Order: sequence, then structure tokens, then C-alpha cells
Amino acid sequence: MSLMLDPPTDTRDETLDHEVLRQAIRAACDRIAPTWPLDRFIAVNPWWGHRDRPIEEAAAQLAVQAGSPLLMPRAEFLRHWKAGTLGAPDLQAAIDAAGSHETVASLLGRCQADPPPPARLPLVTDLLDAGRDLRHAVAWRDAVTHHISQCCAAYFDDAQAAWGPDRSGGLYACWLRQSAHDLGPGMLMGFRGFSRRVAQLPREPQALIAQALQALRVPAQAQEAYLGALLLSINGWAAWCAYLRWQARLQQQDDDHLVQLLAVRLAWEWLLHQGHAAHDLASRLAAGWQRQAQAVAGARRAARADWLWQDALERSYQAPLCEALAHGGTQPETAPAVQAVFCIDVRSEVFRRALEAAGPQVHTRGFAGFFAMPVAWQALGTELQRPQLPGLLAPALCATEDSDEPGLGQWLARRRRQRLRWSQAWQAFKGSAGSGFSFVESCGLALAAPLLQRGLGRGGRAQPVEQAGLPADAAARLRPRWPAAPDGSDLPARVQAAAQALTAMGLKQGLARLVLLAGHGSSSQNNPHAAGLDCGACGGQTGEVNARLLAGLLNDPAVRQGLQAQGIALPATTWFVAGLHDTTTDECRLFDLDLLPASHAPDRAQLQAWLAEAGDRARAERAPGLGLGHLAGDAPALRQALQSRSQDWAQLRPEWGLAGCAAFIVAPRQRTRGLDLGGRAFLHDYDWRQDEGWRVLTLILTAPMVVTQWINAQYHASTVDPQRYGSGDKLLHNVVGGHLGVFEGNGGDLRIGLPLQSVHDGEGWRHVPLRLSVFVQAPAAAIESVITGHEVVRQLVHHGWLHLFRLGDDGGVWRYRVAEGGAAWVSEQAAAAA
Repeated sequence: MSLMLDPPTDTRDETLDHEVLRQAIRAACDRIAPTWPLDRFIAVNPWWGHRDRPIEEAAAQLAVQAGSPLLMPRAEFLRHWKAGTLGAPDLQAAIDAAGSHETVASLLGRCQADPPPPARLPLVTDLLDAGRDLRHAVAWRDAVTHHISQCCAAYFDDAQAAWGPDRSGGLYACWLRQSAHDLGPGMLMGFRGFSRRVAQLPREPQALIAQALQALRVPAQAQEAYLGALLLSINGWAAWCAYLRWQARLQQQDDDHLVQLLAVRLAWEWLLHQGHAAHDLASRLAAGWQRQAQAVAGARRAARADWLWQDALERSYQAPLCEALAHGGTQPETAPAVQAVFCIDVRSEVFRRALEAAGPQVHTRGFAGFFAMPVAWQALGTELQRPQLPGLLAPALCATEDSDEPGLGQWLARRRRQRLRWSQAWQAFKGSAGSGFSFVESCGLALAAPLLQRGLGRGGRAQPVEQAGLPADAAARLRPRWPAAPDGSDLPARVQAAAQALTAMGLKQGLARLVLLAGHGSSSQNNPHAAGLDCGACGGQTGEVNARLLAGLLNDPAVRQGLQAQGIALPATTWFVAGLHDTTTDECRLFDLDLLPASHAPDRAQLQAWLAEAGDRARAERAPGLGLGHLAGDAPALRQALQSRSQDWAQLRPEWGLAGCAAFIVAPRQRTRGLDLGGRAFLHDYDWRQDEGWRVLTLILTAPMVVTQWINAQYHASTVDPQRYGSGDKLLHNVVGGHLGVFEGNGGDLRIGLPLQSVHDGEGWRHVPLRLSVFVQAPAAAIESVITGHEVVRQLVHHGWLHLFRLGDDGGVWRYRVAEGGAAWVSEQAAAAA
């Protein structure tokens, strides 16, 4: 098909309300959630920008803008019904809570077939595709996405390619320059004169947006939604640009790449419209978006029954959990021989339960896995700094590493720099154009043995990035270092950091002889999304650095003396030990044992024995879900199988990560100890009696709760809309730009979110998309004060993005119910009795 396009006409109208336009652009961009790069891959709620709306309204808006669902197909709800996962009482409770006129019978009737999806309002590309036979042609929507995506991949490339485009002037200017010499649209899509017409576009992205919207006659009241739909059509790269803006704003700056990407996508709409005057595209586009508000209202009405099913499915999970929490867990009767602080991660719940079963004298606690260390990390002999804290925060300082042996650190730093320079030169040779066809022939035999070993799962564990370029035994001789001043002026800051961590963890009194600070990480090979299996609270890294930093601070005599001056007296017999829980193998490694006092050697030996037994128990529990149930009774064989799994470069599912996550429980461990929560609950210790002014509660509900909601929402989105919010099939992944993300194949949009293999086992979904249920043991007034005083918390709770429950000290459980007349706490026990 040949398209004869006239040059774009300058249709600027001096009466254009530029402030309204700026607000529409800003609002559309604010709806896009960021995605983190692969080496810092953390879970993100892709609907974060919609939290100011009720979730049902946001779902309707996204359906109209992008055809994107927030709910499972009805067939999935029916499958849960037939499996007995949810029953008539759950459906009736959902109906009653919504004040609906539906009945259980009518809902079952609706579930027999999926209704047609709400009509997505069209873009110009859609209007053109609607009149074409796409069986033997490339859709314009796909062609435009591919063209923009290839430009973005080159523009944002971070040293993966040895050459790149001219980035001066920004993304929009780069696209203009590339497109001015691009013959692809003409040759592949029959777009004659494409380059010449691109050259006539406005040079500034804001001017392009203003002129294009006028030319396309998009109604003013629909401009935000239309611009948002354009960004959603290239959502992967929009999310990357949103990440750049997020990082800039953490540094009190800003970034406009998202606006420039919007201009690029809108430019395509304008250019295609200009060549089809006979099709009257502007009028058809305007007519469609004129009814945007009605379309959203219609989509919301059509989904009412589906939201009742969703609420019923969530209640089917909440009801037995409320019952278990009402009766509480088992109170340990003995003083602790060991206190072990683990990350709140749902995988830690399984290991903590196993550890307490192995050693009843072990008292475990849950805390965010960065251990309140607000740091970035710079490995010895490198310039690279990486955050070791949640993506919501900016690091306050940079930690490093060194050796206790005089001069060793300097020698290792020099050696590492030499090795890394050699490695960089080697990578440049492998990636150069001249060696592209000769590399395998020249070096194939030399690389055959390592490749064979990795293919058989015998290549050893992947070397952590912080150990790259170091001799094999050097890592054990280095320790993380808090940034120190030669004159000791940093001591007050170190004391303050230690005091804040102890206060937040509730560890200011009653300490055992050994306190384990256990971060976590994962082992896998050949896995671009490996960081997604590490600690999200540590910015997609392992928790080793944070645990060792805090243990070092708390064992420092000068810091302890400073803490005593603040009223925090750590017993002289208490020693803090850092550890790392490998969530793939359920092994727990301890660090810096050479510093452990000889008096604590028996305590250490006992702890290691308990950790080993806990590993056996946890592995046996996880084995059936990994297809290894036949080895659950053979501890050595199962341990070996999981170690091999972690080293196998062809393994698509080294572990299940946080699949199944559904609850966040903020309460003393006594409330949950002994309860089998199935590895589905985040556990954060909290005792409101020790929380003066609700400072700790505020911190938990504004930070860890938000992080857990992000995780829950990402798994949810990657399940209900894997095409838009999942990264596709691991077998087809190609890393883009060194670490930006992946393509599924060699083109299309940047894929974000979780790989299909993280949520699906090949036969069915391993993650059930439920909104997060948050349980907090604290007075109602305390919880309400946080809701009232913090907009983000209020939006998540009042707009239905999560469920909130209160746990009473006497065993009661109340649901926070929001209705038109206000909010109230409703007893779950009363509801169950009814």
C-alpha cells in the first residue's frame, strides 16, 4: 500500500489554552509508572499513576485507553469456583458489601462466558489498520511501535553497542535526525516521502504536541486520555523514561524524556493523518474521543459483576487467614538463645517457620531487608555506585569495602582495575563489527569446555558483580565499610544510624547472646531478570552489604558507647552476626565469623546446626512446587538438586520468587508464630506499645506497605495483562541497551514486568491475582492518623487498591470498610458468624 502524504500543515491557533495543554501533558505523563533496569530490577506497581482514582474507575479508563484488563477472565473465576477455592458465602459477602442487586445464581450465570471487551477508543494507527487486510501485511500500530522502539534502543543504549546515534538535543531531536535518513517506512510500509515530511515537523516537542492535537481535533476534555493512550501504546519505553524522571526527582531535579517520547508517538499520528484526507481520520478520531467519558462509564458498568467475583476470591483467602490470626500463633515460652531478623519477603516466612521449628529457642523477626541502611554501594576498585535501598528512597551516603590487612585493599583495588580494563577490552573485541563473524571460529574451541559445563549445570555459581575482577579468595578478606572520617567526626552519624535501626526493629532490649541479621538473595545463571529474585528493599541486590554494615556498626565499641548515651544499652554478651539466605537453595551463609569472640563459638555452632535443619525443612516444603516432590524425603538429594538448579544456565524457573504473595502482616511475631502462611505473607514485626508518637507505624505504612503493594501489583499485572505488563517468554529474550530491559525477539516494544515463567508453570498460573490484604495490630486511632496524614496511604486504602484490617490485642479482627458515608471498622468475626 502506497501512502501519498502532503506535508503537515501549520494549524496553530492563537486561542489555544497552553496552560490546559501543559496540564494534560503533565497528567498523562504522571500516569506512567517507572520500570527499573535489569541490574536493579525491582517490582513496581504499573498502575501507580492511577492510585488517585478508585480502582474500578482506573480499570475502566485503562480498558478504554488501551484495552488493558485489571481482572482475570471470567473463566478463571469459574475455575476457582469449581475447584472449591471460593464458595457461595464468599460471593454473598461480596454482594452484601457492595450493596448489589446481584445474586449468587446470577453471578454464576454471568460467568459461563466472557462478554466482549469494552471497545478501545482508536488511535490514528488503529483507524488505518481497520481498513486493511492484515493477514499479509504489517499493522501500522506494530510498525510505528517497532520504529520508535528501535530508535529508543539506540538512543538509551548504555555501552552495549560500540557505536550509537547523536544524542544532542534529546530523544525527539534524535528521532527527527534518524527518521530524516530512514528508508524503512517507505520500503516496508509504502510510506513515500516519509523522511522529507519528518523534516518539516516542528523542532520542539511541546510545539509538535500542540500543533498535532489541533490538527487531529482532539477534544480538550479528552486530551489527557488521548495522550495517555499514545504513551500506553509504547508503554515499555514510556516506563523507562518514567524511571529516568523518577531518578532525577529523587535528586531534586527533573527529566523530560517522557514528554519527548510522547511527541515522537504523536508525530506519527499527525503524519499518518495528513496522508489520508479522504478517510476523514480527524473527524473519526475526534468523534471517538468526544465520547471518552461515556465509554469509561460504560466500561465500569460492564465490569461490576467481575469486581464482585474479584472481591469474593479475595474474601476466600482472607476468611481463613482472619480466623487464624484471631486465635493467634504460639507464644515462645523460653528466653531466646538466638534472635534472627529476616527480610519481610514472603520467602522468608517459609524459612523463619522452619528455623523456629528446628530451634524453638530461636525467635525470628521481620524487617525490611535493607536494615535501615540508607546507602549506595561502591565496590573496591570501581567507579560504579548502586543503591542498596528501596526505589522509593535516595541514598544518603555511599558505603565502600576494604580489608583489615594493611595494604591489601590498595593492592586488590589496583589488581581489580587491571582485570576490569582487560575484561572491557575483551568485551569490546567480541562485540566489534570486525570480529562478529570470526569470533566463534577463532575462539570456539577455547570456549567449548566452559559452555559444556554450564550446559550440564556444572559451571559453578555465577560470580556476584561485587566480586568481578577479584582473585577467588579475595572477597572473604574484604568487608563493607561505613564511610569514615579520619578525625572520627562521623561517629555521631554512625550512632544515629544504629539507633534508628534498633528502634525500627524493636531490638532495644531483651537481646540474646547472638542476633542474626539475615539478608537474602537468589542464585541463578543466564537470567536477565535475576535481580528480580534478589531483595527489592535493597534495590534489586542481595542484602549482604546492608546486613554486614549494620552488624559491624552494632559490634563497634565506640558505637555501643554512643548508644548507651542515648539510653540504648546493648549487653556486652550480645554479638551481631550478618547472614545471607539464598532463596533458591535455602542455604544461609554467615559472614565475618573471624571477628566472633571465642566465647560465642558454641552459640555459633548451634545456630549453624539450626540453620542447616531449617534449610532441609524449607526445601522439603518448596519441593512439590518445583517439580521435585519425589525428593522431599531425601534431604541430601534435594539439596543437591536445588544447587544444580541454581547453576543451570538453561533453567527457566530457578525458584518461584514472590508468586502467590497476598498479605502484609504488621504485628508481633507471637501473633503469627506457628501459623503456616504458605509463603504468601510479608511479615513485619511491630509492637505499638513501644512506638512513641506512632513514628514507627507511620514509617511502616508509608514505606514497607507501599513496597509490598508494588510487589503484589506487579505480580497481579503480569498475570492479568502479560502482554502489556509482563516481559514475555524467557526463551525469546534479548537484552536491550546492556541492562535497560528485554525485547521478546528482536523488536517490538521494550518488555517490562515479570517473565511468563515467573507466574506460569506451563499448565496454569502460579500466581493468583489478589489485591494485597494488610493486617495491622495497633489501635484504630493510630492507624487512622496515618491514613489521614498521608495522601498515598489514603489513596491506596480509600480507592480500593488494597484491603486494610486491624488486629486487636484480644484477638479481634476488623476490616476497614469505606463507603459513601465515610469509613468504619467492621468486625470480621461478626461477619463470619452471620
